[in-house]
Amino acid sequence: MRIGVDLGGTKIEALAIADDGRELSRQRVATPRGDYAATVAAIVMVVGDVERTVGIGIPGAISPATGLVKNANSTWLNGRPLADDVPRALDRPVRFANDANCFALSEATDGAGAGAAVVFGVIIGTGTGGGIVVDGHVIAGANAIAGEWGHNPLPARAGAESPGPACYCGRRGCIETFLSGPGLTRDYDGLTGAQEIAARAAAGESRADECLARYEERMARALASVINVLDPSVIVLGGGLSNIDRLYERVPPMWGAHVFSDRVTTTLVRAKHGDSSGVRGAAWLWDDQKKPQRPQRARRG
Repeated sequence: MRIGVDLGGTKIEALAIADDGRELSRQRVATPRGDYAATVAAIVMVVGDVERTVGIGIPGAISPATGLVKNANSTWLNGRPLADDVPRALDRPVRFANDANCFALSEATDGAGAGAAVVFGVIIGTGTGGGIVVDGHVIAGANAIAGEWGHNPLPARAGAESPGPACYCGRRGCIETFLSGPGLTRDYDGLTGAQEIAARAAAGESRADECLARYEERMARALASVINVLDPSVIVLGGGLSNIDRLYERVPPMWGAHVFSDRVTTTLVRAKHGDSSGVRGAAWLWDDQKKPQRPQRARRG
């Protein structure tokens, strides 16, 4: 048995799973927003005193340079020694990873990307995160920012897309400002939620349909830039906007125009484990280092 923890901006969830992936128990508490010490205490509470491996997905990363949290939209975590304080409070080793990396690992292990050599996991919700798994291993990168596609500029911006909306990271026109839930809402009227926009489009409202069509074309451009660099076998969508059914039919035919290849075999699929993928991936962090590498072809000459 292993325990995964998903440290989110509104909730902290702990999940115990068996070695075969079966869920054994689950606990969820509200995140003490703005209170670092209470957040650490809440993690200790949901994990309990069971002596099992613990992996934690966080909305940011542990900086390799300082050992402190960086890039977290739960800003009270930034600059804090979470990777020291939680293991000390639990009195056991703990592994940490970005929550999008946990999502990607879950889907690559026994989810929609199981068996694929290269999986790119995308979370499209209040933000736009990404994670990379190659041969069953999370790729964190030298700077712990691998997969952070949401803070690249939207490719081929034109017209009203440039310079683009301001992003919390300090830049303008980031992919996140267009493809997140708030980005879709802003493009429609700034008030109506993303799911309502999708429902209106399905009901035949032309304004909502045109808004979703712009969203799909922008997603195609954004994912094409990932395909050109990473060339994944599978792209898995998670988060609230991943429930918009038409994305899976309409986005892939459009990304070919932006991909440097004669054909594109990458598939776009919905997450198998839904909202549970992040916490499941956190639990799998301990197996990530033990998975066997795929056999490599012998090099010629």
